[in-house]
Amino acid sequence: MTHNKESITQLAKDTVLLESQSISNLVSLINDDFYNAVELIHHSKGRVIITGIGKSAIIATKIVATMNSTGTPAVFMHAADAIHGDLGLILKDDVVICISKSGNTPEIKVLVPFIKKAGNKMIAITGNNQSFLGTEANFVLNAYVEKEACPNNLAPTTSTTAQLVLGDALAVCLLKIQNFTSNDFAKYHPGGALGKKLYLRVNDMSQVNEKPQVTPSTSIKDVILEISEKRLGVTAVVENGNVIGIITDGDLRRMLTKTDNFTDLTAQDIMSVNPKTIASNAMAVDAKEVFEKHGISQLVVVKDHKYDGIVHIHDLIKEGIL
Repeated sequence: MTHNKESITQLAKDTVLLESQSISNLVSLINDDFYNAVELIHHSKGRVIITGIGKSAIIATKIVATMNSTGTPAVFMHAADAIHGDLGLILKDDVVICISKSGNTPEIKVLVPFIKKAGNKMIAITGNNQSFLGTEANFVLNAYVEKEACPNNLAPTTSTTAQLVLGDALAVCLLKIQNFTSNDFAKYHPGGALGKKLYLRVNDMSQVNEKPQVTPSTSIKDVILEISEKRLGVTAVVENGNVIGIITDGDLRRMLTKTDNFTDLTAQDIMSVNPKTIASNAMAVDAKEVFEKHGISQLVVVKDHKYDGIVHIHDLIKEGIL
């Protein structure tokens, strides 16, 4: 059986619309249990253990990752493995979040009594408040959805999206009340582009570059050599440590179109005055804004108002910031 483009496109739209409507409906299901769950985790001296079975287990791993990256220590425990030895992961002060659409799966029915016997508080994320899990948990986050996006209403689609959104809501609320800042975020993401946007400074890039500079009286020949040797397509014109101008490859090309004889010319004759500068301790994202706003490729770096180097747009591209 074949399907035309229109039917496939419409099915995709229907799926997105159904899931978005189901997520919107969650707003009316958030109640005091959600607030109490946030308070429980916030005041807990332990970690958050998140468990589930099947697709819910996959959602659990994502929620764990989100919490860990936003300052709430979390550990994933597969519900099936838990009843075969992994219950040892749960420590005395840990809070357990169990995720299950039906709340009545065999693994959950076996696992929940052991969690309660150990004295750990339990939060349920389930689509059935009256299920075994819903009635046994200390707090219930209602993830009810009317139907799955699957045409047969079987494959977990809308229901797992609802679980994921509630997990994100938990993480965001915890982030907020724990005063988790962008600097904290950077500590947990030092290797990625997101982290670099939060901690990478201009001098982290400029200090590994060459530091091209000439004086106002430097000959054009030596200016060309300096730009060529330092391979940044630019040189600063410096006098007594102060940047008084800049010469780029473009300035040299414009000079060649205007004169056939540049033997007697010096740096100050062709330099652009008042070049764009940036402080060495400025954030790399600040340099990005300057590059984009002015459509330039190099920035003069200054420290205490003195020349400190060059940062090139390619430095930002290399770091994944641009």
